Amino acid sequence: MTEAVQGVTGSRAGWPAVRPEVVAEVVAGLSARLQKRLDGAAAKLAERPVERTGEDWRIAVDEETELVLHAPGGVVATSGDVRCGCLLAPACVHRAAAVTVCPLADGEPSAEQVEPAPAEGEPPASAPADALHDTPHDAPHDGAPAAGTLGAAERAAVDQLHRVASAALAAGVGGAGAVLQAELLRAAHRARLAGLHRPAVAAVAVVTRIRAARSGEPDHRLADLVAGLRELLGLGTALSAAAGADTAGPGVAALRGTARQVYTAAGGLRLYGLFSEPVLTATHAGVLTWAVDAAGGLHTMAEIMPHTDAAAAAPQAVGAGNRAVRLGDAMLSHREFTRAGLAVQGATRSAAGRLGAGASVRAVRAAGAAWTAEPAARLWAEPPAAQVARALGAAALPAEVRPAGGELLFLDVTLLGAVPHGPGGEPSLLADCGGVVVALRAAHDHPGLAHRGNLALLATAPGLRLRVIGRLERSARPELRLLAVGEPPSTPPLEDRAPEDRAPAPVLALPADRAGRVNLGLERLQTADLALPPRDAVPPLTALPAGSLPPNPPVHLLSRRVEQAVTGGRAVLALGTGAARSDRARLRSAGLATGAALLDGLLGAAVDQPRDVFGRVVADDHDAFAAAWSAAAWYEEELASALCATAWTQEVPGSRP
Repeated sequence: MTEAVQGVTGSRAGWPAVRPEVVAEVVAGLSARLQKRLDGAAAKLAERPVERTGEDWRIAVDEETELVLHAPGGVVATSGDVRCGCLLAPACVHRAAAVTVCPLADGEPSAEQVEPAPAEGEPPASAPADALHDTPHDAPHDGAPAAGTLGAAERAAVDQLHRVASAALAAGVGGAGAVLQAELLRAAHRARLAGLHRPAVAAVAVVTRIRAARSGEPDHRLADLVAGLRELLGLGTALSAAAGADTAGPGVAALRGTARQVYTAAGGLRLYGLFSEPVLTATHAGVLTWAVDAAGGLHTMAEIMPHTDAAAAAPQAVGAGNRAVRLGDAMLSHREFTRAGLAVQGATRSAAGRLGAGASVRAVRAAGAAWTAEPAARLWAEPPAAQVARALGAAALPAEVRPAGGELLFLDVTLLGAVPHGPGGEPSLLADCGGVVVALRAAHDHPGLAHRGNLALLATAPGLRLRVIGRLERSARPELRLLAVGEPPSTPPLEDRAPEDRAPAPVLALPADRAGRVNLGLERLQTADLALPPRDAVPPLTALPAGSLPPNPPVHLLSRRVEQAVTGGRAVLALGTGAARSDRARLRSAGLATGAALLDGLLGAAVDQPRDVFGRVVADDHDAFAAAWSAAAWYEEELASALCATAWTQEVPGSRP
C-alpha cells in the first residue's frame, strides 16, 4: 500500500525518525564544500512530497533522482538505510539533507518494549532503552572504570561533548546549522559508547530542540532549549571536576546515568486508579495512567507508540485511553482503570515508578476508591506549600530516578473566575487554594486534546469547589497545569455554615459512571456536568485588593540575556553590552546583587574574544563564555525555584468568594 504524505515547511511531519548516530555518520561523509550547502539543501528537501510504501519512504529529489529511506518500525537505524540514486552517492548532500530533515528518534519505548525483570538484579528482557543505547548500563565494556572514577575514554568524551556544546551555545540557534548539530550528535555517540548515558541523552535533546527552534515548530519552547543547554553544560562541568579530583565519589554514577530502566520486584500491590493524561512528543503518542497503592505510593502505566504523522498524533493519544492496560490478565482500559482498581501479584517497578508488564505479573480487576477516601485522600492531606517544595526538589533530579508523581500537586480549590492574562489578554482561570490565588492553565495546548475546552467551561462556574490534580508550573506567582478534576469532600449542611458561606454555588454533578472525576485531556466536560445556580443568586466575587499581589522581582532582566545568548549567540549578546547598564542597576536596586554581577560577567565574556595583530577575532573554544552563561543560567534556575516556593506561602487577602 502506498501512502502520499506532503512535506510541510517548518515541520518534519510525514518523515520517519532517524537514529542520532546515523545523522552524525552521514553528515561526516560530506566534503567541506557540500557541508556548506547542507542547510539549504535540507530546506529544499523538506518541501518535497514524501511517499510511503511499507517500510520505505520515497522522495523525488528531481526528475531523475529518487531518495529512499528504509525505516523498519518508522526509524532509520543505519546509514545504509538511506539510499540515493544520484552519481555522488553515498557521499552526496541529498542523504545528509534527508537525515537532517528527519526527526531524531527519542528512544521513547513502545508499549511492547516495557517488559521488566521478574526479580531484583535480573536484567530486563525488553526494557526501554534511551535515545542512544540498547544494552544494560552495567554490561561490561573494554576499559570500563570503577563506578566512582572516570576512565581515559570517558574524560576524552566529556571534553569533546563540552567543547561542541560550548560552540553550539556561542553560535546560537541561528548559527547552529546541520553540520554543528551533527558534531554534537557525534560527540553524544562517543559519550554513549564510553558509558556516559545521561550526557548523551542530554545532547540529543539539545539537538532536537535546536531543530525545533530553527524550523519554527509549534511545540518549540525557548525555556526548554535553555534548560537543555544548562543541563548539558552542567553535566560536562561536573564530570570534568570529578575527573580532576583525586577520588571521585558515588555521585559520578548519577552523572553517568543508565542506559535502561532497571525494574525490581515489588511483590503484591493493591492499586487504585487516579487519572490518565495524554502524551504527545515529536515521534510518539499515547497515554500515561497513574495509580496509588494502599500505602499512598504512586505508580504509572503507559501505552505509548510511535507515530509518523503529526496530524494523527492527538487522536492516537486520545484513542490510547481506550486500549487495555498491559498488566497481567486485567481486562480493562486505561480510562476504566482511572475509576477502578487492580490486585497485582509479582509486580515489578522502575525507580521512577513505572510498573512492568512481564510474563510473571498477575493482575485482576478490583474495586476502585474515591478521591475523598483512603488511600487516595492522603495525597490531598499534605499542605500545599510542602507539596510545592517536594515538586521543586523532584524537578532537580534526573528523570530516570525522579519519584513517580514528584511533580504533581493534589489540591482543593474554589474557582474565582477568569481574568485577562498576558500580552494578548487571553483569559486566565484563577482559583483560591487556602487563601493562595492560583492560576490554572491547560496542561497541553494542542487543539486535538480536551484540555483547553474543559478549562474554558470551568471558567464559567466561579464559586465551584473542586479537588484537582495538576503539574506545578514554576513561576513567581502560583500556577498549575490541570490534569484532572473531581468532586470535593462533602460540605457541611446549609444550616451549619457561616452566613457568608450560605450563598448558592455551582457544584460538579457528574454521571455515576465517571465516579466523581474527569481526565481533562481525554474526556470532555459538558454543560450538564456543572449544576449552576441562577445568575441572580450568585453574589459577585470579591475583587482582589489593589497591590495585594507583590510585584515580581526583575529576574527577567537576567533571564532575557541568558535566552538572547541561546537564540542569537555570543556575537549578538556582545552587541548589547552598552544597553545593559540600566539592567544591572535595576537588579542591584532590587537586592539582586549576585544577579547583577553574573550579568556583568556574562556580557564581559561575550565581548572578551582573542584577536590577532590586525584586530581580527580569533576563534577560541568559548569555554569562558560557556562558564559565564552557565553560572547565570543556574542562578536564574535556583532563584526561580525559590520565588516559586515563596509564592505558594503568601496568602492574598480577599481572595475567597
